[in-house]
Amino acid sequence: MECVIGIVGKDFVLVASDTNQAHSIVIMKQDDDKLFRINDRGAMLVTGEPGDKVNFAEFIQRNLQLYKMINGYDLSIHAAANYARRELASSLRSRGPYNVNMLIAGHDEHDGASLYFMDYLASLVKLPFAIHGYGSFFGLSICDKYYKADMTEAEALNLLNKIVTEIQKRLLVQLPSFHVRVISKEGIKDLPSIYAKYQPDQTVRHESMEI
Repeated sequence: MECVIGIVGKDFVLVASDTNQAHSIVIMKQDDDKLFRINDRGAMLVTGEPGDKVNFAEFIQRNLQLYKMINGYDLSIHAAANYARRELASSLRSRGPYNVNMLIAGHDEHDGASLYFMDYLASLVKLPFAIHGYGSFFGLSICDKYYKADMTEAEALNLLNKIVTEIQKRLLVQLPSFHVRVISKEGIKDLPSIYAKYQPDQTVRHESMEI
């Protein structure tokens, strides 16, 4: 019951992730950060089983850092996404496959802003917008209607707010807050979190009883 969102703009990627950490039907904490940095201008947003999520994300993160230490430069976002896909595909053929879904977002000097969607079966595709989780049932139709190429940061934030508002209003599971970041050539910048605006009417009406 997690949700991560990515939207590609003119020269940036806007990403958001809910803050719930759940186990079965229990919310364990509400300050979980699903973003893992892979370099100064790239990040992974990861959902799935809590242990698999952290183990696999940190495994990819550390190996990409090791690659930079050995070779003196970072892998591109395209190369990093394909490396993560290969490792997840290899784990599927082992006795202990990882159950994770990922959005890989970043900005390269030559390729510009890019967003990759990868599911737990290691299917990888580059998209202009993507959502993992049950929130996709509500958010993707909004993206289909309002998304346009070369969006400004303000337009992308407005679209993100539409998506989050609809998820918080209509999804059965409560997702009260989302971390928001923008990834551009300047790096990864935190933006103000989005909190639930929709509150159902909780007024209790008591009708008088006549005897």
